[in-house]
Amino acid sequence: MTNAEQTSVLITGGNKGLGFEAARRLGEQGWTIFLGSRDEGRGRAAADKLADGGANVIMVPLDVTSDESVSEAVRLVRKHTDRLDVLINNAGAPGTIVAPAEATVADVHSVYDTNVYGPIRVTHAFLPLLQAADHPRVVMVSSGGGSFAVVTDPEQPVSKMHELAYSSSKAALNMITVRYAQALPKIKFNVATPGEVANRKFAATDMNHHTGQLTVTEGTDSIVELATLDADGPTGIFIDRLGPVAW
Repeated sequence: MTNAEQTSVLITGGNKGLGFEAARRLGEQGWTIFLGSRDEGRGRAAADKLADGGANVIMVPLDVTSDESVSEAVRLVRKHTDRLDVLINNAGAPGTIVAPAEATVADVHSVYDTNVYGPIRVTHAFLPLLQAADHPRVVMVSSGGGSFAVVTDPEQPVSKMHELAYSSSKAALNMITVRYAQALPKIKFNVATPGEVANRKFAATDMNHHTGQLTVTEGTDSIVELATLDADGPTGIFIDRLGPVAW
């Protein structure tokens, strides 16, 4: 495992759900948590809750769809550290389930702005801080719905969820992660899904109105696993809490 005393992490969308739970778990390991939150009030409430539990946490106002917000977040983080060990691109948007025949560019673009352009925007901005770390890691929070193998399996529920925006945005995120991993071998870029693909289960979060069969803690198992990889750990992989997921 990593040296907790020297480990820092920025988590986008960290004020609730999977982001908050990942922050709680890593905070318990002694990590410095930079808690990214688009809503400053909710972010401060979440940070206060983590601090009450003993975590070393700094709230970072962060809207991943805004260049200005991301630039300001970099400036704030730099006030506290000269390097960033781990970036967890967790912030995501579900969009609305619009049938492909009715879907417009606007329907898709709003989801891509958060799920695809957001991780690129944040990763690009924080790359110098990541490159200054000894063995930096980037975790992209995706979905089984972004896997061609899953979506084309008629036994998987997502195969019957006819929409364009969310699943294609996560497929794009998966490809982006692989391309980062290939181009930047000194940084580990990996993909986590909070579900259990083989068991057709997903984690209960606000995004699915808490209808998932897995707890939010179980949902963060894959995220925490990738965030805590050793220096000789893998890069360019896609996992859930049970193991590898087919692309």
